[in-house]
Amino acid sequence: MYAFITLSVIVVMLFRRGVVIPTLVGTFLVGWMYQGNVISGFKAVYNANLTAAKELFTIFLIITFMVALLASLRDIGADHRMIRPIQKLIVNGHVAFFVLALVTYVISLFFWPTPAVPLIGALLFPAAIRVGLPPMAAAMAVALAGQGMALSSDYVMQIAPMLSAKGAGVATELVADKAMMLSLITGGVSITGAYLMHRKAIRKPSEHTAPQDITTVAAPQPATAEFAEAAAAVETLPPSTVRWSKIFALLVPLSMLGVMTVMAVSKFGSSSMGGFEGGDGAAFIGGVAIILLILSCTVFAKINALDRISDHLTEGFIFAFKAMGPVIPIAGFFFLGNADFSKSVLSLGENAAAPAFLYDLVMSVQHAIPTNGLLTAFGILIIGIIAGLEGSGFSGLPLTGSLSGALAPTVGVDSSTLAAIGQMGSVWSGGGTLIAWSSLVAVAGFAGVSVIDLARKNFLPVMLGLSVSTVAALMIW
Repeated sequence: MYAFITLSVIVVMLFRRGVVIPTLVGTFLVGWMYQGNVISGFKAVYNANLTAAKELFTIFLIITFMVALLASLRDIGADHRMIRPIQKLIVNGHVAFFVLALVTYVISLFFWPTPAVPLIGALLFPAAIRVGLPPMAAAMAVALAGQGMALSSDYVMQIAPMLSAKGAGVATELVADKAMMLSLITGGVSITGAYLMHRKAIRKPSEHTAPQDITTVAAPQPATAEFAEAAAAVETLPPSTVRWSKIFALLVPLSMLGVMTVMAVSKFGSSSMGGFEGGDGAAFIGGVAIILLILSCTVFAKINALDRISDHLTEGFIFAFKAMGPVIPIAGFFFLGNADFSKSVLSLGENAAAPAFLYDLVMSVQHAIPTNGLLTAFGILIIGIIAGLEGSGFSGLPLTGSLSGALAPTVGVDSSTLAAIGQMGSVWSGGGTLIAWSSLVAVAGFAGVSVIDLARKNFLPVMLGLSVSTVAALMIW
């Protein structure tokens, strides 16, 4: 039954449909059939979601605090000021392409691409197009660097590696480090490919009819009106708020740089300060974000900050649950296939053996699995890409992680390596580079290009990058 439901989930993904209902029904049926009574099925479908929620709630918290911080910076205009100096670096179309990619990557590492894209699109797209960068090239630079390279590693918040590692049954830092390397390889290849595709189309600033193009591109979409209003409001803020805006425009980037420095030193330098991998890393950056959020709300709203901060936290939680809510039932089903969680999901006694449905499934067809690491790695990559077709790059990670943990012993490849490869496929596909029914819509809207054309243009460089990184993973690890 577990094998049938897993196959059904993959088929539904192929049809670009959500898999929440199949996983919920599958959990109910597996619990019912394993225990032999329908009551156990009802309990299993609830326990699976509860188990997944407990395991993944740290993810919701880190998203909440980072989005709330960004919202509080928008109040004082600091988000606009952080970007403004970068506009001066955009001197021609060639430079603009790589500046867009770099800025998008850095911001998306800390705040995720979804809240970062409106900020970059409203403030940097017009400047880039003014100096001759084609709108399609600008859109590709932002999508590949943000929704692709930054989100696929998710190295700062480590949400994606945590989901992959939970499924594979390995430490988060093992997947995170390998995913970071693979994301840089994939991103480097795909961004270079995108630049070469548009290099000859980049014009000199004097050749570009700026006013009409800029007006068209910069016209805010309904979803981004608040960012445009915030950008305009920076010029009319009270003098005291302007002063704090300047301070926080410097303080927040320096704080995030400090976070990255401390994490790097703890990983590669002295071990006296302890490690910051996995949950500790998320806790560290989350704590920094909370303090910055409190300070930002206080300088903007004074005594009213006591209420204002609640509004921002609510906004953050809403964003987090919209982004990650569907992942809980999906993760719950695949946690049911993992012996580490199946006992609690099925409400088994202390002395009862925990079933490992997914591992048993792989063992039952072990004779048919080619003992070839290359074929298995590309198989996991393809499954990840298929899992991302429903439009959520993270919902497929419990599947690719679980399959990686089960297949790794059979083919002699480290499970964290396979999990990282699957993560690349799922996030690059569903995160917003290859499919039009994803956050790629926001990028296309800001650039004023067709989202279908953008997804089609991204396909070749992304697939080339994923292929190169998969081969590189097997050669390195």
